Amino acid sequence: MYFDRAHISDEALLTFYKTLLYPRLVEEKMLLLLRQGKITKWFSGIGQEAIAVGATLALEADEWILPLHRNLGVFTARQMPLQRLFHQWQGSSLGYSKGRERSFHFGSRAHHICGMISHLGPQLSVADGIALAHKLNAEQKVSLVFTGEGGTSEGEFHEALNVASVWGLPVIFLIENNGYGLSTPVSEQYHCEQLVQRAAGYGMRGMRINGNNLLEVYHAVKEAKGYALQEQQPVLIEAMTFRMRGHEEASGTKYIPPALLEEWAKEDPVKHFESFLQYLHLLDDERINTIREAIRQEIDRDITTALAEPAMPVSIAEELNDIYAPAPPPVAASAPVTEKRFINAISDGLRQAMEQHPNLVLMGQDIAEYGGAFKITEGFTAQFGKERVRNTPLCESAIVGAGLGLSIMGYKSMIEMQFADFVTCGFNQIVNNLAKIYYRWGQHADVVIRLPAGAGVGAGPFHSQSNEAWFTHVPGLKVVYPSTPEDAKGLLLAAFADPNPVLYFEHKALYRSISGPVPDSYYTTEIGKARVVQEGDEICIITYGSGVHWALEYVQQHPELSVYILDLRTLLPLDYDAIRIAVAATGKVLVLHEDSLTGGLGGEIAAWIAQHCFQMLDAPVIRCAGLDTPVPFAAGLEKNFLAKTRLHRDVQQLVDY
Repeated sequence: MYFDRAHISDEALLTFYKTLLYPRLVEEKMLLLLRQGKITKWFSGIGQEAIAVGATLALEADEWILPLHRNLGVFTARQMPLQRLFHQWQGSSLGYSKGRERSFHFGSRAHHICGMISHLGPQLSVADGIALAHKLNAEQKVSLVFTGEGGTSEGEFHEALNVASVWGLPVIFLIENNGYGLSTPVSEQYHCEQLVQRAAGYGMRGMRINGNNLLEVYHAVKEAKGYALQEQQPVLIEAMTFRMRGHEEASGTKYIPPALLEEWAKEDPVKHFESFLQYLHLLDDERINTIREAIRQEIDRDITTALAEPAMPVSIAEELNDIYAPAPPPVAASAPVTEKRFINAISDGLRQAMEQHPNLVLMGQDIAEYGGAFKITEGFTAQFGKERVRNTPLCESAIVGAGLGLSIMGYKSMIEMQFADFVTCGFNQIVNNLAKIYYRWGQHADVVIRLPAGAGVGAGPFHSQSNEAWFTHVPGLKVVYPSTPEDAKGLLLAAFADPNPVLYFEHKALYRSISGPVPDSYYTTEIGKARVVQEGDEICIITYGSGVHWALEYVQQHPELSVYILDLRTLLPLDYDAIRIAVAATGKVLVLHEDSLTGGLGGEIAAWIAQHCFQMLDAPVIRCAGLDTPVPFAAGLEKNFLAKTRLHRDVQQLVDY
């Protein structure tokens, strides 16, 4: 194996050696502890250390790296204390994620490391967002993200590379090609001769290197960084290596031909680098043994200390408190007030958010010069520029991930789903990355996702869903659904002020059909607080979105009824205090929503009332909702789908009980 030392000093070469050796010896200790039953699981990177260490050494300490679960060398090369790392691996509250995450599924802002999630691909798009922030800041920095050869089969790999190329982002995509995805060989993962060939398809530079050669990795990443910064383009590196142990220790290596293991054992990156330094007379057997023994003693001390520390008690209050980052208090509105349509209130709020937050970036399909599918951002490009109002390729998942990357860099972002139905393409990023990252390692996800939703406009099954209930089950998200122009603006501005991920549902049928007074000033409507639309003492209708207008229309048509109407406005977290007061006011409750009945939010509300307000009830809680079918296209079928057609029947059932 040929090593090109270039201009690296003798002292630096020895530092490189110790940095490479350290994770190997830590791994050997972990495998010993695993056999002793002192740890329960381990993902070994033995044989692959040169990639993680070489790449980390090639970057500045404040350049973000997004590693995988076999990249111990990234964490140790960034000087993360082994004692705390061991707590992390043990699920201790003294680790980086308070025991909430396993192994390397965590991050650290202090070390500029962003933790992975098990789905692998999503972190590639997060790296795009970090690089976009560097580009917006005119910083000479790159982000570097790892993936395996198996991960290149995921859709997010292709989305992330495409976005990085189209936007000219300084990202280094580093494929660790170790021959197997768990037990699936590369022959069953991809059909191209080399993964690096995929770079050409995205118009980016590709490099293929020996991943077991520490200096080759180091020089390649240095070169890739220089190119990415000079050309403002991403680089794809395929590093060839081999995994000498199982995917994780329990899975073993029986599926690997013994001859292949023997062949790659000869390519051990630590042994080869040792031999190179011996050739340069920088090491001899005695010094190698001395260095190894010193590192082993240091590892033993740290592990012994960590094992001796007692477990911290579990606190339900702390667990619940760490779901959301603290949000600012609401901002009161001031005069004057102008009559605005629902759609204009949203546009007004979005414009004021851009003025209030210079670090806010808007992203979505056709939102720039075209102004978006519903023209909400029309004129924004002229006012705020294309850097902050960005058209995106058709890749919802990658753009949500990029939003998270921007958040890591201190930016706010908005992603407009052209229709709420299309959010399925970004579902993983939302429910597993955005929603959980603050709970996992304290990193907020300052991302707002706008979702034009709802039926009533003849748009058919793929453009008409009210799919808010998919997300109200996910801790860490906030879900809002305004029904009035005033709340449409106030809740949108509150969503941008909030450092947590907020899903903002806006009903398409309300865009141009509903008008109302809206303060011209900047103000926020508090997230998590319901609104009493009107008071009454016979029955209570708890609803939101289009349901508010159905309820008001029904009351106007039936003035003989005294109806209490509660507009939830926020669906996660729910305002249970307001619900309790509404139940107490009438004793008869109807929960109304446009979404399908089964699995809709009404079921959760009814269950909560039954458990906590049973003694207040004078009748069973009734749910009035959409049919359990997709939303049909034909006008008559669509009308039949909507809960509004069954509202009178259900109200009468409640009144007559």
